[in-house]
Amino acid sequence: MEYRRIPHSSLEVSELCLGTMTWGEQNTQQEAFSQLDYAIGEGINFIDTAEMYPVPPKAETQGETERILGNYLKKTGNRNDLVIATKVSAPGGKSDYIRPNMALDWRNIHEAVDASLERLQIDTIDLYQIHWPDRNTNFFGELSYQQIDDNEKQTPIIDTLEALADLVKSGKIRYIGVSNETPWGLMKYLQLAEKHDLPRVISVQNPYNLLNRSFEVGMAEISHREEVPLLAYSPLAFGALSGKYLDDQWPEGARLTLFKRFARYTGSQMALEATKAYVELAREFHMSPAQMALAFVNSRKFVASNIIGATSLEQLKENIDSINTSISPELLIRLDELAQIYRLPCP
Repeated sequence: MEYRRIPHSSLEVSELCLGTMTWGEQNTQQEAFSQLDYAIGEGINFIDTAEMYPVPPKAETQGETERILGNYLKKTGNRNDLVIATKVSAPGGKSDYIRPNMALDWRNIHEAVDASLERLQIDTIDLYQIHWPDRNTNFFGELSYQQIDDNEKQTPIIDTLEALADLVKSGKIRYIGVSNETPWGLMKYLQLAEKHDLPRVISVQNPYNLLNRSFEVGMAEISHREEVPLLAYSPLAFGALSGKYLDDQWPEGARLTLFKRFARYTGSQMALEATKAYVELAREFHMSPAQMALAFVNSRKFVASNIIGATSLEQLKENIDSINTSISPELLIRLDELAQIYRLPCP
C-alpha cells in the first residue's frame, strides 16, 4: 500500500480509502467490522463517512454509519492509527430531517460536528468536509445550470469558513475539505481563506471514474496548481464498471438492483455502451474490469486517495488488490481512445 501526504497538512493517507455508506443499510455492524479488519490489515488507514450515511439517506438510519464506526474504534482502540474523515450535510437533497433550518452556518456546523464526534466516540475529526454546496449550482450529476439573480437562499462561504475556523481552533477538527464542489466554489474557498487568514481547504471529494472524467475538465488543473488533491468517489460508477449490470442483469442484493433511483451510470444507452466497451477492453488485457477501473483512478497524479466501497468481503478483496494492477502505456492509449468515443457519458 502506498501512502500519500496531503499538501498543506500532516495527513498521510493510504492510496485507497475505505468508504462506508452501505453500513447500516446493506451491511450490518458485524459485516462493517469485518470490512474494517480486512482493510486495515491490508494497509488502509483512511476511513471516510458522513453524518447523512447510510445511503440511500432517510431519517430512520441517519447517523448509523458513524455510530458503527465509533463502536469499532472503541472496541479496537486503534483510533490513533487511522485518518477519520466525515462530512456535514447542506440543505437540499431531502436532508432537512437532520436538523431544523439546515444551512452551512455557525449553528448548523457546530451542532453537526458535536453530533458526529459523539457518534464516532472520538475527540477530533481529522478531515471535516462540506458534503455539497449551500448555493444554487450543479452537483450529483445535474446538468442545465439555472441562474438565480434575486433572492437566492445560501450561506456565504465566508460564514462557513469562519465556523470551521472556530472548530479548528477548538481542536474538534484538524483540517477541512469540500465535496461535490465546482471550480468556482473551490477557488472561492481558497481565495477567502487566504484573504482572511482562515483554514485552507486541503482536499476535494468529487466523483471520478472511466464513465465520468468531468473532473479533468475544470478541476484537475486546480488540484495540480493549488495543491488540493482529489479524493475520488464512485470509482466503479456505483459498481457499473464491474460489468455486473450489463445485458440487463440485476444481481440479487446489488445496490442498483435494490435502489433503482441511482441511475446516473446505467440510465442511458451511451452509458451502457461505454461500460460494455471498457469491460471488453479489460478482458482483452486479461484484467478484472473492476480492477482496471480502479487502477486507472489510482494512477492519476491529482488523486490523493481512491474511495472504495463494498458490500461483501469478496468485493473488498478484489478492490484492494487493484493496487497490484498497473495501467500500461498501451492500455492507457486504448482507454483514452474510448474516452474520445464516449465523451463524458455520465457527468
